[in-house]
Amino acid sequence: MLEIDTAPRLRNPVLVLAIVGWVDAGEAGARAASVLGTQLDGARVFARLPLDDLVDLQQTRPTVTLVDGTTRRIAWPTIELLAGRAGKSGRDVVCCIGPEPSLRWPGVTQELVELARQLGVETAVGLGGMPAVVSHRQPVSVLATATNTELAHRAGAMRGDYHGATGLQTVVQCALGDAGIPALGLWAQVPHYVSATPSPPAVRALLTRLEELTGVAVDLAALTTQVDEYTARVEESLAERPDVAELVTAIEEQTTDGEVSGDELASEIEQFLRDQ
Repeated sequence: MLEIDTAPRLRNPVLVLAIVGWVDAGEAGARAASVLGTQLDGARVFARLPLDDLVDLQQTRPTVTLVDGTTRRIAWPTIELLAGRAGKSGRDVVCCIGPEPSLRWPGVTQELVELARQLGVETAVGLGGMPAVVSHRQPVSVLATATNTELAHRAGAMRGDYHGATGLQTVVQCALGDAGIPALGLWAQVPHYVSATPSPPAVRALLTRLEELTGVAVDLAALTTQVDEYTARVEESLAERPDVAELVTAIEEQTTDGEVSGDELASEIEQFLRDQ
């Protein structure tokens, strides 16, 4: 299924995954991988996995753009792989970015893992965002999953509270581990009441953690301005909804006296900022 132009020759490559569709609160994973991709030296797309026959096109729709102001061009859903050099780290990065297919997960997974082996990938890191009962005023926590004990110790804060249905990105992560390629999943904890809104703080947190664990650095200067603007927008909206502001304060105070539970907070403010 993979269409490969010319496989690049890479030095100590890291594979960064952002295969979205299951959950990516605040678009944290997709946006973090995109920011990383734009900053890689000599970055080029070298492989594609067309998904037009593998997705429900009513759920994952193609996009249309105007060419020369009149001609319409259709772009079908595709997973793209690009590679480039990560500046100061001296190592190469492969970014795998795209929507989650609806069909043939075992085959897609096998091809991605085989490509990773051919490229000599040393470590893989999946990026994503998870909705959580947290406040936008607090630093963004990044929890991790890992395919071996050594990686788990390095990652620190682990996410061990979930068992159940999962997405393709986690399937690929597990398959990479089974193939002998250490793999991590990094999950930014995004306030659930703004989880549908792009979250620059979550993007910054993921990229910061990625650098700490792999040495792959990204210039975050532009994100600092975006974080300030994001925070200001949320605060403006809270000022118009003092009832919701009180609930956010309750989250910050981690109320445990039974008056306000996490579930109650979630149900009370899930409507908040839907139109923002």
